[in-house]
Amino acid sequence: MRIIKIFDTTLRDGEQSPGASMNVEEKLQVAKQLARLKVDIIEAGFPIASQGDFEAVKRISTEIKDVTIAALARARDEDIDRAAEALRLAEHKRIHTFIATSDIHLNFKLRMDREEVLDAAVRAVKRACQYTDDVEFSAEDATRSDWDYLCKIIEEVIKAGAGTVNIPDTVGYTIPQEFGELIEYLIGKVPNIDKAVVSVHCHDDLGLAVANSLTAVLRGAGQVECTINGIGERAGNASLEEVVMALKTRPKFFNADTRIVTEEIYKTSRLVSKITGMVVQPNKAVVGANAFAHEAGIHQDGFLKERSTYEVMRPEAVGIPQSKLVLGKHSGRHAFKARLKELGYELSEEDLNIVFEKFKRLADQKKHIFDEDIETLVSEEVSKIPETYSLVDLVVLSGLNQKPTATVTLKVGEKLIKKVEHGDGPVDATYRAIASITDTKSNLLKFEVKSITGGTDALGEVMVSLEEGGRTVRGYGADTDIIVASAKAYINALNKLATRRRVSL
Repeated sequence: MRIIKIFDTTLRDGEQSPGASMNVEEKLQVAKQLARLKVDIIEAGFPIASQGDFEAVKRISTEIKDVTIAALARARDEDIDRAAEALRLAEHKRIHTFIATSDIHLNFKLRMDREEVLDAAVRAVKRACQYTDDVEFSAEDATRSDWDYLCKIIEEVIKAGAGTVNIPDTVGYTIPQEFGELIEYLIGKVPNIDKAVVSVHCHDDLGLAVANSLTAVLRGAGQVECTINGIGERAGNASLEEVVMALKTRPKFFNADTRIVTEEIYKTSRLVSKITGMVVQPNKAVVGANAFAHEAGIHQDGFLKERSTYEVMRPEAVGIPQSKLVLGKHSGRHAFKARLKELGYELSEEDLNIVFEKFKRLADQKKHIFDEDIETLVSEEVSKIPETYSLVDLVVLSGLNQKPTATVTLKVGEKLIKKVEHGDGPVDATYRAIASITDTKSNLLKFEVKSITGGTDALGEVMVSLEEGGRTVRGYGADTDIIVASAKAYINALNKLATRRRVSL
């Protein structure tokens, strides 16, 4: 099985994402985590670009050992000399020099002909070899270059001393089949290609960076250049975590693996996201919040029976503690019952059916169901008392220039009774209407409201204390509508008083 080198360019190309720039200390922090991840090469920066980049490469070269530290340089003497100075104290160092090879770049950007570019590439590699025996050459915009010219320039830079030749899809233009054919063509046509490692550096403009990189591996590439979370210029680079886990998950298909400590992947992703401020989208492969989350009832049922039914890799393999069964409106009874068991509740089938129906109604009202929501639903049902009064309907009008008015419909025995009352506020009006219907003279001793979970759609819980005839009871109610929760709590307390009256008789 081949071992594919992972060349991480988060600190160089990744930092070129708009708004993702890092200072020296932040770069060093990421570099230390990349070392724990066991990437083979860390491209620490572009030293001639700024003093900050120079200092970052220098600090990382000094403090990070057991990993090759690379610095980028254009095919210019001053760039290469600056990169060499920044890398001077590195235990393992690589100078990565590049020049464009496509006619588009030659004609419009460089204003050079093919021979001039070839000469510049060879000179740059030779100069870099004066500082280190680990030199990489990149043919910028390789995928839009003439294939035979590309073969010629790669042959010459290998002769000049390049140990790695990189074939970048600089603008994310190529398609996997086409890119695979290019890699195969170069390996077959360049006579001294066996003296260098073929590398690929793919951008994601068409969403194909990972697919192109993996296709290149299948066709003989020995190094993949990528970034954490796929950050980088424009649409970004090939995502390190996706490339690595594809190889890890399908080793027989690729006949290849990496040295990456995959359990460090999630931690690295979180660190880069925190430092750059670039949020990982929830549906991002491998490290997204939903990558190991299951909500659909059919999926949850299959997962609970055998996790491989809906997971091709274990979350623990990338450093995520465990998969999540997300309870929502698509969830089934199996997952709901499993979560109840995790929370310590063993309900009868009858109670489970009732609580599950309440859960489904709640799930239609709010996006996220938390454990606290479930516990409230269970406690409401488990501690349920006979319903002398039950809430059928509630309509409340309130506002700056509107006298609070509540229209309440209760079921009392077999009768439906409706009352309209005004009050100092919507809750006061609601309680006056309920008291009028129930003909009770209880005193409200306490009224407490709390949000069970966060967000504007949070389930709110209300607790009331009522006193009547020397008896004090507490009532509880929960709902996403706090007025409805207040009504439920008041009615729950009245039902307790009614039960106590019957018991005393």
